[in-house]
Amino acid sequence: MNSTTKPDAYGSLPEPATLKIQRLLPGPIERIWAYLTDSELRRKWMAAGDMDTKVGAPFELVWRNDELTDPPGERPAGFGGEHRMQSRITEFDPPRKLSITWNSTGDVTFELEPKGKGVLLTVTHRRFPDRATLLKHMAGWHMHLDVLVARASGEEPAPFWDGWSGLMKEYDARLPA
Repeated sequence: MNSTTKPDAYGSLPEPATLKIQRLLPGPIERIWAYLTDSELRRKWMAAGDMDTKVGAPFELVWRNDELTDPPGERPAGFGGEHRMQSRITEFDPPRKLSITWNSTGDVTFELEPKGKGVLLTVTHRRFPDRATLLKHMAGWHMHLDVLVARASGEEPAPFWDGWSGLMKEYDARLPA
């Protein structure tokens, strides 16, 4: 199973400021839930950060994208080695749904649904403030989820930053001005 397995690897815009992107992952659902909620597993594909798993709980996510793949690829200008974001859990329904708010870039919902021996992960990110932020996050989610698919499948992911840079160009061409 890889990132090009249906559903479509590219994210879609069900509403102008909302991104929806899906991946089919190897199950069981509890294993994929752990990739969302366990800091050590989450840091391998997205960002570290211990969560107190209850609604209303604040937590901090810490991205270190250079550590996601070996090699990481060439980090684009303007990105530091670490990014921190204050977050809060807004919905917690194990092992099916986790919603969080990101103070500066909207709300994110992760939904898991069993599909045979696999698990369909749907990520919905709402309230992007502008096209530039949306583009960066479309490429980011796409690449982070590609890393998750590789990790969950026992494979080595492609270099993060090289993939992200290519996806930025592809999403820019796909997204209406």
